[in-house]
Amino acid sequence: MDMLKVLLIDDEPFIVQGLAVLIDWSREGFEIAATAANGREALEYLQDHKVDLIIADIKMPVMGGLELLDVIRSEKVSEAYFVILSGYSDFAFARQAIQQNCMDYVLKPVEREELTAILRKVAQRSAVDRMDEQNQKKMERAYLERNVLAVLFGKHDAQNLEYVKRHMHLSEGVRYINIEPDGLKDVQEREDGELRQLQRRLCQACMDWLKEDETHCIFDVSHDQKSYDIGFLYCDYMAQRHGCGEKEYLQDFRRNLEKALQHPVRMLAGKKVSDISAAAKSYSSACVLKSLEAFREKKTLYFYEEEVQVSQGGIVLCKQRLDSLIASIEQNNKIQIRENTERFYEEMKQMGVAGKTVNLNINYLLFQLIHLATEQDNSVDQKEILHFISESVFEEGILRGSNIHLARFAGEYAEYLMQLRKNVSRGVLAQIEREVRENYAQNLTLKDLSGKYYVNSAYLGQIFRKKYGQSFKDYLNGYRIEQASLRLLRTDDKVYEIAQDVGYKDLDYFINRFIAVKGCTPAKFRREARE
Repeated sequence: MDMLKVLLIDDEPFIVQGLAVLIDWSREGFEIAATAANGREALEYLQDHKVDLIIADIKMPVMGGLELLDVIRSEKVSEAYFVILSGYSDFAFARQAIQQNCMDYVLKPVEREELTAILRKVAQRSAVDRMDEQNQKKMERAYLERNVLAVLFGKHDAQNLEYVKRHMHLSEGVRYINIEPDGLKDVQEREDGELRQLQRRLCQACMDWLKEDETHCIFDVSHDQKSYDIGFLYCDYMAQRHGCGEKEYLQDFRRNLEKALQHPVRMLAGKKVSDISAAAKSYSSACVLKSLEAFREKKTLYFYEEEVQVSQGGIVLCKQRLDSLIASIEQNNKIQIRENTERFYEEMKQMGVAGKTVNLNINYLLFQLIHLATEQDNSVDQKEILHFISESVFEEGILRGSNIHLARFAGEYAEYLMQLRKNVSRGVLAQIEREVRENYAQNLTLKDLSGKYYVNSAYLGQIFRKKYGQSFKDYLNGYRIEQASLRLLRTDDKVYEIAQDVGYKDLDYFINRFIAVKGCTPAKFRREARE
């Protein structure tokens, strides 16, 4: 914690020196930042320096303590706590000081105990004031974010827009940019708390980079249960201020985030719009990028204008060919899936449409597949399933968007639809419960279990969370901790032995998980239970 800064003011040097050695200032959390011989010197110092406490003599040449107090309060030079030192016990002086918001009026000579009591009073009040200030800032930021989200979601009125304009530094040339940790393909296997903490660290790193523009960073815009993103409102003045172009600025920003996070980061930049009033268009275009990123060449920074294009002849939708492909997926006909995929790409090639311009057709395909799945089970997040399946079928050397990729994706999705029709969740969850009971000490993963029971792992993760209200990994950890608790109560086995037996190779990790669930260490749990 930073030391509180003190300014001592007295025209008699020996009094200043006496105050400096009267107590151990650092022990009380204070440091003497400066001294002055009169109020005028102090005022000059306060123009360029911030202090937390001013201790001033009441009578000094040029400007006394009461006059200084009056000036800094009326002209709002400093909000520091103020203490008057006086050789006069006249109540009129004390009353005047109190009226000008003076914290204390102390008669000379100052006693050690009295000065210590004043410092502790200042420290306590300062802590309360800082907390109030932080809470106020949080409330103001939360209210600003509500207005920003209303603008992004296109559900705003003039009042929302005016509030955003008044409280944010804006300019022409605005983009909504989605920022999120990259490489989270194993999201179903990771603990919710771990991922949320990663998201919070990402948000803080964004705010640290943006500094005075930190309000342009919005935590958890999508509110998606399995998305750990940060929203960022980019304005053209930001790159101009850094003396570079937009892409260079964003890449520099992204690299800085990766360095702070020690984790890869990707950005999806929505369509640039003229100003904040059109930000909803930029946000929606960034959402389109996100839904289609699995079909793109893997990048760390996507721009909507580069990824979403149409052919020179205009928009081309191969509806008849796509409908045939969708029908073969619905019927889970592997041969027809391959044939229809090849014919679709051949048709696109004959029309002279480049690889990057197939987006409209892929969009049509995805939305039709979502509709098919929703008819089977409308409670499942189908977009996540689409994203998971498209990511899971990639292999090194396979061109994203190629007919091989699309054929594999279609085959996987056909299997997923078949699972939905069988409503496999009824029996599989019971089998997984049994697996946990019997094999909790082993390295159980949702991916391995999904392969064992022939269920798509993303779908399995969703129905598991729907039933238990937590991820599979959190559920497994909870069960292991309960088993460890029973061992602690019933045996005298060493803590490290119990940790290994219930599935934890890392003792420190086991202890941290135990504290998170039980609120104390394993040793304390055992001791308190027996006492």
